[in-house]
Amino acid sequence: MHDAMHESGLVVGRFDPPHLGHSYMIDWALARCRRLVVYVNSSPDRDVAPGVLRAAWLAELHPAATVIEVPHRLRTDFGDEALWQRWIALFRVHWPHDGGPHAIFSSDPYVDELARRMEAVPVIVDAARTNVPISATEIRSAPRDHLHRLAPPVRAWVEANWL
Repeated sequence: MHDAMHESGLVVGRFDPPHLGHSYMIDWALARCRRLVVYVNSSPDRDVAPGVLRAAWLAELHPAATVIEVPHRLRTDFGDEALWQRWIALFRVHWPHDGGPHAIFSSDPYVDELARRMEAVPVIVDAARTNVPISATEIRSAPRDHLHRLAPPVRAWVEANWL
C-alpha cells in the first residue's frame, strides 16, 4: 500500500528543528496523496525552536502541503489510554478537511497505532533513515556537527541561536 495514491495524508512531528530527513518524508508523502497536512507539535515547555517558526519553515519549504502548528502541553506515553484519547481529539480538532486523514506517514513505529486510532492507513517512510541519516535528537545534541542536514533558513536560525 506504500505507493497507493491516497486522498489525504498526515505527517506528525515536532520537527525541532526540521531537517532534510523531514523534508524527504514530506516530499515522499506529497507524491502519494492529493492533499497532505503536516502537524507541527508545539510545546513551549520542550521546544528549542518556537513552533510557529518551525511551521513557517516547513510551509516555505513545502508549499504544496498544509502546515499547521498544533500547540499542546501533552506528554507522550504510548501505554496511557486516556492520553491517547487526548492526542486523537487534539489531532481531529486541527484536521482542516472533511473526512480523513486517509493515510498517516511516519518513520516511527507509533504510526501503526496512530493510524488505527485515526482510521487511516499507516505508511512507513524510510524507517531505517537510510536516505537522510539524521534525527532531530542528534541535531539538538550537536547542532554544529549537522548543519549540512538543515535547509538554508533553518541552518541560518540554528547558527544565530544555538551556536
